[in-house]
Amino acid sequence: MSLNIKFAIIGCGRIGKRHASMVKINADTELVALIDTDEKITNDLKEEFGVPVFHSQEEFVNSKIQADVVNICTPNYLHASQAIRALKNNYHVVVEKPMALSKVDAEEVIHASLKVNKRVFCVMQNRYSPPSRWLKEVVESGVLGKVYMANINCFWNRDDDYYQSGAASYWKGKLEKDGGTLFTQFSHFIDLLIYFFGDVSELNGFADNFNHKEEIEFEDTGVVVLKFKSGILGSINYTVNSFGKNMEGSLTVFGEEGTVKIGGQYLNEIEYQNISGEPLKDLAEGNPANAYGDYLGSMSNHDKVYNNVIDVMLNGGVISTSSYEGLKTVELIENIYENLR
Repeated sequence: MSLNIKFAIIGCGRIGKRHASMVKINADTELVALIDTDEKITNDLKEEFGVPVFHSQEEFVNSKIQADVVNICTPNYLHASQAIRALKNNYHVVVEKPMALSKVDAEEVIHASLKVNKRVFCVMQNRYSPPSRWLKEVVESGVLGKVYMANINCFWNRDDDYYQSGAASYWKGKLEKDGGTLFTQFSHFIDLLIYFFGDVSELNGFADNFNHKEEIEFEDTGVVVLKFKSGILGSINYTVNSFGKNMEGSLTVFGEEGTVKIGGQYLNEIEYQNISGEPLKDLAEGNPANAYGDYLGSMSNHDKVYNNVIDVMLNGGVISTSSYEGLKTVELIENIYENLR
């Protein structure tokens, strides 16, 4: 591998372009190709990024352009198959969330990576937000004492236009292609639950589609109760029916020696902290939220994702979100959906 890590990006919508921009501005990375099936945007992509544009993964591979990493930034249902294809062609992979739409497919990605000894980096950028980093330290340090309960609240807005307008309308809201609200909107928060508190042993819940019956084939609101293997109790309350705009994405933790809540619209603030013997903590301001036209998503920490890729590939560092961790998120979401009523 050359000193500069060479990237090719599959999927050139908003998130794919964000990845391309991150690659372009980093001194240790080089963008060598873009891949998108929409031929109408070819000239615009060439002008904006100055690299060859291909219209299929196969066309890129056959071009013999050298690359070290292929980024998967396509609709959810394509992630696993495109990652496996890239691995079989001896590329490392960066895959946007979710890693797959089933545990079986995620396992196939891992199996493919092991066969060719290539790495898979899963994009879970909420781990990098200053409040998330702080809470991870708080939980692991033991200052909260025994943790009793952890609650996730995800109250966002996604209206009809989100599902029905634009190039992504052919897959958004479609069960087989989208996967569901937990996969597309809130998998970052599911990842954080596992990251902080480990595996879940029991769960149950309720869900309904109150406000999007004509637009989506799955729930727009859900309530899930969890019991972790450690004995911690948890809950996930989520909806895309917050009136007019996103309301909050938050995680509250109750322990015997303290209570903390990180939140804001996109998990960007410490909203509450009361820990025995600990001073209040001020954090540096994080990155803004990902902007998707009229909508905001999770905090935009893709620069830190790339710093991790560089550290792993050039310095022998540790992957911040491994394929196994990506699989665990997929597995828990799949289990939740199997138990929703």
